[in-house]
Amino acid sequence: MQLFIGNKNYSTWSLRAWYLLSKFNISFTEQQLILDTPEFYEALKSKFPVQKVPALIDAELTVWDSLAICEYINDAYLNGAAWPSEIAQRARARSLAAEMHSGFAALRNEMPMNIRAKRHVELSEQAKKDIARIDEIFSTQQQSYPNTWLFGEFSIVDAMFAPVVLRFKTYQVTLSHAAQVYCQHVLSCPVMQSWICEALKETDIVDCDEAGEEIK
Repeated sequence: MQLFIGNKNYSTWSLRAWYLLSKFNISFTEQQLILDTPEFYEALKSKFPVQKVPALIDAELTVWDSLAICEYINDAYLNGAAWPSEIAQRARARSLAAEMHSGFAALRNEMPMNIRAKRHVELSEQAKKDIARIDEIFSTQQQSYPNTWLFGEFSIVDAMFAPVVLRFKTYQVTLSHAAQVYCQHVLSCPVMQSWICEALKETDIVDCDEAGEEIK
């Protein structure tokens, strides 16, 4: 199985699929491509209908889009273990994952993931609303599952929100205590630490993701 990803410093969608595969110890080969280069598009265009990462090849099957990859891995390799086992909680987890997948546009645009940096950005009111909603999600789940993952055990929804946790760290976002506890839990995960360490070694620059002013 091959997983095509972008720069670990910047590629939020790549992280989501990589995190799920790595967290569940599923064997795969990582194919890293540098974002926004001719080689990036050349490597993908003959294999996938869209030239975006992450993208997965498993034998004769190709899967693209982070959530689709996570769902495929859950079905093919995990016997459903990547979602909560209880029906109501599984439905809630899917709702939150879908909300992350399709929403929070202002936060995404104004706070690109940039693990190597510490930055300050002037946020729009909509971005502040996005942060408040995510804080609400994290803190609400902490009431039911304190000091751990959003639904107790690691699941796809944690993979979907992982890049946001890294954004909050980069831009020094102030959160409620409960939300910060969840963020710290994610950041302390050894699998996440592995991604972060690799990101810190990278030197390529993607100018559009270098937002804000550096914090000294």
